[in-house]
Amino acid sequence: MKLHPDLILTNGKITTLDSSTPNASSISIKDGRILAVDDDGKYPAGPDTQIIDLDGHRVIPGLNDSHLHLIRGGLNYNMELRWDGIPSLADALRMLKIQAAATPPGQWVRVVGSWSEFQFHERRMPTLEELNEAAPDTPVFILHLYCRALLNRAALRACGYTKDTPNPPGGEIQRDKQGNPTGLLIARPNAMILYATLAKGPTLSPEHQLNSTRHFMRELNRLGVTSCIDAGGGFQNYPDDYGIIRQLHERGEMTVRIAYNLFTQKPKEEKEDFARWMTMTKPGEGDEFFRMNGAGEMLVFSAADFEDFLEPRPDLSPTLETELEQVVLSLASNKWPFRLHATYDESITRFLDVFERVHREAPIHELHWFLDHCETISDRNLERVKALGGGIAIQHRMAFQGEYFVDRYGAKAAERTPPVRRMLEMGIPVGAGTDATRVASYNSFNSLYWLVSGRTLGGLELYPEANRMNREEALRLYTAGSAWFSGEESTKGTLAPGQLADIVVTSEDYFTIPEDRIRDLQSILTIVGGKPVYASGPFQRYDAPPIPILPEWSPVAKFGGYGAPNWNRFSPPPHQHTTFMGNASSGLSQLWGSGCDCFAF
Repeated sequence: MKLHPDLILTNGKITTLDSSTPNASSISIKDGRILAVDDDGKYPAGPDTQIIDLDGHRVIPGLNDSHLHLIRGGLNYNMELRWDGIPSLADALRMLKIQAAATPPGQWVRVVGSWSEFQFHERRMPTLEELNEAAPDTPVFILHLYCRALLNRAALRACGYTKDTPNPPGGEIQRDKQGNPTGLLIARPNAMILYATLAKGPTLSPEHQLNSTRHFMRELNRLGVTSCIDAGGGFQNYPDDYGIIRQLHERGEMTVRIAYNLFTQKPKEEKEDFARWMTMTKPGEGDEFFRMNGAGEMLVFSAADFEDFLEPRPDLSPTLETELEQVVLSLASNKWPFRLHATYDESITRFLDVFERVHREAPIHELHWFLDHCETISDRNLERVKALGGGIAIQHRMAFQGEYFVDRYGAKAAERTPPVRRMLEMGIPVGAGTDATRVASYNSFNSLYWLVSGRTLGGLELYPEANRMNREEALRLYTAGSAWFSGEESTKGTLAPGQLADIVVTSEDYFTIPEDRIRDLQSILTIVGGKPVYASGPFQRYDAPPIPILPEWSPVAKFGGYGAPNWNRFSPPPHQHTTFMGNASSGLSQLWGSGCDCFAF
């Protein structure tokens, strides 16, 4: 009896990333997995087989973001106005004004990261005066990287910030000459002031959080993402804040596969957090759509190595070693993989001292443990990571703040931030991602552009050719590379028989378009588990049924997601992208030279 595929994709330019058949024209799919590539007739179409003619379009494996905050981001996606992908500050402010007018009393307008002033034609931040003019009565919160947040007067009132409000440890509420808050919050260097303020805002109802998460996953599908490793996050408590994603999983409504890590929430009680979770779950628990992956990216608060290149590198707490060793020893003894947020080489040295001591008592070399970010890691510490069997998850954070890094540390130091080529030469597992949603954008094609071009959003060239990836190398980091970080190398990352049928058809040919158009790519057909979950353009008829957007005043309903695809309803065509070819200092002088003292720090 012949085995008939459920779906056949034919007449495509298929990049499989599988060495046995690197290029193909057709793929056959059965029961959510790839049955054959360039089938020679062994598995013919049956009466129920669906056949999709790709008409020569490029096909790649589904993208797998190795560091994404999807679960937390999904709970808030429908509340957030997105400036990522908007080329003009004038357009961004017009969007803000329109959304403020549509937002009901009691709700806020939030722009939560994922943008840089260097992406704007004007090459500057908004001023507080501009925010107050655009939204005189509706609270506005705008997060910029890990370094600061802007609040209009209505948001200051909503948060209760007055001249009597003290500065929290590691943060500053900037004040005018009379001592009143101006609306600028500064991390000095601790970002907790920013996130604690964001947490004061209203949340969506559970019904709307379900809807919001579905729309965030659909947006990721639009941008080619079919899997991610969720890195947890502040104010994302387990298991309470995982209830929405669990409901969607139980209802069969997930369109992005998630392997999730657990992020400790209580300073000085981190070991107790993980001990409690060990009685509730374990790594690998779940299925191919939703499974537990391990601990981190926060293991102990004393090791919080957040980057803020507008501030000097902070020295971490002297209690780091003792606290981190207790937690990592417990994790390793119980065979829990772990990940740890790491920016500076000086901090990484201290982390690896701890890992080496733990390894002598409870080996970690088979745990698929890894460091995140590693912008300034040295060759010596790369050798230590390799010796301990670790990996490194890299993200395009430098595309958003490379100008700041160059201004503080110089262009030479920026050439290997992070040293991806050296990692690969040493055989260290490397997976690519975004670290979205609060710093960099969730658009993985932006991250692929960064890996290939070595440029920031503003056009500043950070990396010499020796530390840039060719297009296949970059794609491999986003697919097969990321699969290692959740222990799924045998099921994800290539288009080969037996692999999960997670497939993306791109709007243009990733391998042949001009380099600067990589960042503008989208998917026109995204398939997860052999089923179309997103389709547009020539494949529109295969799209999933539309999902209403809740609440009705959501910025997503009005503008859409990345790049504001619905913005043309409200604005003239956006300004052309302006490439920044100057140095960081000239960019910063434009930023601070606006005549407003609200950015002094």
